[in-house]
Amino acid sequence: MQRPVLLVLIAIASVQFGAAIAKSIFDTAHPVTLAFLRALIASLIFLAFARPRLTGRTSRDWLLVIAYGLSLSGMNMLIYLSFQRIPIGLAVTLEFVGPLALAVLGSRRLIDLLWVALAAAGVVLLGVGPTVVDVLGMAFALGAGALWACYIALAGPIGRRWEGMSGLIVGSLVGAAALAVPGIMLAEGAFTNLRVLGVMAGVALLSTVIPYAMELQARRTLKAATFSILMSMEPAAAALFAWIVLGEWLNWPEWLAMAAVIIASIGAIRTARR
Repeated sequence: MQRPVLLVLIAIASVQFGAAIAKSIFDTAHPVTLAFLRALIASLIFLAFARPRLTGRTSRDWLLVIAYGLSLSGMNMLIYLSFQRIPIGLAVTLEFVGPLALAVLGSRRLIDLLWVALAAAGVVLLGVGPTVVDVLGMAFALGAGALWACYIALAGPIGRRWEGMSGLIVGSLVGAAALAVPGIMLAEGAFTNLRVLGVMAGVALLSTVIPYAMELQARRTLKAATFSILMSMEPAAAALFAWIVLGEWLNWPEWLAMAAVIIASIGAIRTARR
């Protein structure tokens, strides 16, 4: 296996393992507080390794990085709220609809409409069979997917305007600041709970710091299409680690729905125009 491919697979596993660990303490602390702690701790870790240049920035630079940070923190907050109500594998499957929609946005080709229809069929499958439909949980996951698409769309401009890790660090700090008020209001003793702090320090490393470092290395030599196809494995990885860590097992309609979304994502990437 090529080293860049291995790095991306490790990053995917790290993110989803961190997600499952975070959900394991939802009975101890509110998901919004945990999302705030993840953003704050990750920001502090990033700052320990690099200091972003803040002077000489234009107003557009700041608007972009603020939007980037809000997309990042909003995505993490909504997906945690979704995890609270529905299985992780199901939530990540729905979340992945956002990047898929972005991939085919504006296209009028029949093949792209086919991929959209396949993903939509996957979502419809979630309402049949023994699946328990939690509308709010599913809405949170779809909202997280919409913000994930915004995060992806902003990554290019951020990379061009903010050198190195500067954009990510400042965006992470913006995201932590945005979650500070609700995170603190809902804390209920979480900030003095050593278990919560220890777990979220691990989650910050697993779900933010390590994946970013791995993906940054991989993207230097890996084709964008290959990278995107590998990232399509996120829902399956989420379901696997949710089962290992939390004992969450999906029903057959949910597995079919996941397969439909993954196939649609890979298909959209493979047939995309350059």
